[in-house]
Amino acid sequence: MPSPAPRRNRVCKRAVVQRTERITPHMIRVVLTSDDFAGNGFTDTYVKLLFGKDGVEYPEPLDMGVVRETYPSEQWPTMRTYTVRSWDEATRELTIDFVHHGDEGVAGPWAASAQPGDVLWFNGPGGAYAPDAEADWHLFVGDESALPAIGAAVEALAPGARATVLVEVADETEQQKFGTPADVDVQWFHRADGTRGDALVAAVEALDFPAGTPDVFVHGEAGFVFRIRKNLFQDRGLPRDQVSLSGYWRLGKNEDGWQAEKAETRKRETAS
Repeated sequence: MPSPAPRRNRVCKRAVVQRTERITPHMIRVVLTSDDFAGNGFTDTYVKLLFGKDGVEYPEPLDMGVVRETYPSEQWPTMRTYTVRSWDEATRELTIDFVHHGDEGVAGPWAASAQPGDVLWFNGPGGAYAPDAEADWHLFVGDESALPAIGAAVEALAPGARATVLVEVADETEQQKFGTPADVDVQWFHRADGTRGDALVAAVEALDFPAGTPDVFVHGEAGFVFRIRKNLFQDRGLPRDQVSLSGYWRLGKNEDGWQAEKAETRKRETAS
């Protein structure tokens, strides 16, 4: 009888909370230190954060292979994907911004109650985008969920680089400032009672693209990302390699539901 396959090691990486800061009424910045994190050169770097269920004790270091073998599924930690706002190799400081709307969700409430010394387990990092230094100009479009990636990208631009930034937030209290040597035009759109993403779609459609090769980044809620995608590829005819598109989340779905929907879509596309 063949021996059972060896269990796959899924030991997670460890970070420790150093401090927190509420940078806007609904955005909390958490600064952690980690000896397990390594930068990857992308400004859209993301990590998979793991949040344990209340009242459940897990082995340390957290090994998801052990957890899945020995705990019922309802006790498994909840995983959420977050963009790294910044990483300081010298101090080992890992900064992550969390959108917080009261008791809604998992990660936001965790960030609101985080205290120095709290441990956060994660997997990653991953990533695929950094501003193209050879581009003639840059366009960044997104909502609150894309602000960390947009901020990291804008601050990575070289002196004199040209960029237009279009961001939708709830109101003026949610606006942020970016420190950058580049020539950046930041335009804020307030959601108010309008449909999410409408102002961003209209702004991109009305934008007079400068001459030269653009580098375009459009991330955020999947609905408006899809609509802008049509304008960029079908109406303007931009090459795929000049555009980074990602639906970070879908209105009305949590991350688990959105990931399942994306997986099903990819499955249908592969089969067709």
